[in-house]
Amino acid sequence: MLSKRIIPCLDVRDGRLTKGVKFTGNVDIGDPVETARRYYNEGADEIVFYDITASAEGRGIFLDVVEKVAEAIAIPFCVGGGLGSVADMRAVLLAGAEKVSVNSAAVKNPALISRGAEAFGSQAVVVGMDVQRVTACPSIPSGYEIVIHGGRTPTGLDALAWAGRCEELGAGELCVNSIDADGTKEGYDLPLTRAIRETVGIPVIASGGAGSPEHLVEAVTTGGASAALIASIVHYGEYTIPRIKEYMHRRGCKVRLAW
Repeated sequence: MLSKRIIPCLDVRDGRLTKGVKFTGNVDIGDPVETARRYYNEGADEIVFYDITASAEGRGIFLDVVEKVAEAIAIPFCVGGGLGSVADMRAVLLAGAEKVSVNSAAVKNPALISRGAEAFGSQAVVVGMDVQRVTACPSIPSGYEIVIHGGRTPTGLDALAWAGRCEELGAGELCVNSIDADGTKEGYDLPLTRAIRETVGIPVIASGGAGSPEHLVEAVTTGGASAALIASIVHYGEYTIPRIKEYMHRRGCKVRLAW
């Protein structure tokens, strides 16, 4: 059995680390490069960076930050936000990232997923899915809708159908973020995570809502996730990565321990 990965998520705006709740009320909480270095030293398995306003503002990604991070850490990291072409993906990978995450651009141009997979391999292409609960209807039978542009634009796409399509197009991994749970620290949306996991055969990362180590245990057991994203609980010093992993280990979850 593969180890379950713990992945700190760093949202970046204007070159600074930021955090909000349900995609609103973001505040500056520090330097992304130094924070990444700290999480690397604590034993993070991977790190994810999102430029949270790049897509909405129609601009490119923060390559200077990517290059600095690549110099500071020696674990895989993924970068997303504002990647709209294979050339954008290539630039991020050449700057030092191991993976790219596409979200809004992939919804608008699904061929971006297959072109990225063909150019760099499926293992390098992660599709980020921002998902919101809605009333189930014929077009969204699961009751989960894909929302793009940082939670600003509903698409009418059913999340389960989109997950299956992403796998068919060559995505190597899906990061499923619950907008309703994001930043609340009340736990992941386990029914959503499980539903996506049962729809696809590729790894699923649970995202949105972690407030305690128990929530991560639930994500990788009940939710069936291969990895769990964390943000607030480590950004604000409530827990450290070693403490989270030790708890998960005691609960029978296979994780990579730092000792």
